[in-house]
Order: sequence, then C-alpha cells, then structure tokens
Amino acid sequence: MSCTDCLRFVTSKEAVVEELPWGPHEWLARAGLTESRLLQLVRVTMPGGKAHRFHRHPAMEELLYVVSGRVEQWVGRERRVLGAGELAHVPTNEVHGSYNVFAEPVTFLAVLSPAVFEGPALIDVSGEEPWRTLAPL
Repeated sequence: MSCTDCLRFVTSKEAVVEELPWGPHEWLARAGLTESRLLQLVRVTMPGGKAHRFHRHPAMEELLYVVSGRVEQWVGRERRVLGAGELAHVPTNEVHGSYNVFAEPVTFLAVLSPAVFEGPALIDVSGEEPWRTLAPL
C-alpha cells in the first residue's frame, strides 16, 4: 500500500489482523496502513493461559493499556497485575512480557513508537536467564 492509499480513519474492517501464538493482533495504525511515522497502535486479545513472553524492542518504546480483563505485566524485573484502565510504560530496549495467568481473556492496546525504524522490531529473550526462570507460564 503506497502512502497515497494510506488511511486517516481506520475501521475494524480495515484493520490488519495478524494471528500470533498469544492471540490476534488488530493493527489500527502502522506504516503502510496510515501515514504515521511516529506511532503504531495494535489491539491484542490474549486468551487465558497465553503469553507474549519476555522480549525487547531495540528501537521502540511502548505503552500497554488494558481495556478489559487482567494481565500479569513485567517491565524489567518488576511485575504488576494490571486491570482495565491501567497502563504500563516500557522504555526503548527494556525487556518486558505480558502473561495472562488468568482464565478469562485480556484485551489491551499497545502503542509503539516510532512506526518507522531500522533493525528488528522484536528480540525474544524468553529462553535466556534470568527471564526463563522468572516466566510464570
């Protein structure tokens, strides 16, 4: 999609959906969908017992805002259970993970910045220590 085709308004039917092991990702803003170069927005619905295991974003910072349900959210070695209306800030390149240790699904919004960057978007560190030992699932 060229920028002449980029959207300023994105409906659910125009969202780009990715099926990932920890739940569907509905991209509402990202490069190629909107003209945004600084912001990305994705809505994630994570079933109970699933996790986006410890990882880091070398070029992006992230905000995670819980819409419904609960999630065990890690930022570095700090862990909190977040519920609807609560948020976590993840600085650039900080290890973090979202673990749904509960029975009900959790839905959250992730805002990542920037939308355009060099290098990998994500590096999985879940198999490395200390993260492998800390993982609740």
